[in-house]
Amino acid sequence: MSLTLEQVRRVAHLARIEISEVEAQHTLDRLNDIFVLIEAMQAVDTKGIEPMAHAQDVAQRLRADRVTESEPFAQRTAFQAIAPETEAGLYLVPKVIE
Repeated sequence: MSLTLEQVRRVAHLARIEISEVEAQHTLDRLNDIFVLIEAMQAVDTKGIEPMAHAQDVAQRLRADRVTESEPFAQRTAFQAIAPETEAGLYLVPKVIE
């Protein structure tokens, strides 16, 4: 598949992009190069190859899920102590939508 210069101009017109003849030709060349690459990738035989979620077989290192504060909610209590208004562990803010 390849594009024509008229198709590039039409897409630019639909997108309301002003494009010069030099820019249109440059864009046409770049888009056609992309299509050539896509066609080359589609020509590769991938039968029997399992799809991958990632290019490298890596595993996420996870930390242990454990409590690190000696007193539960200590940090929240410290932050809420300086807040203008709180109630039941929540921050109260002014209404912004009527």
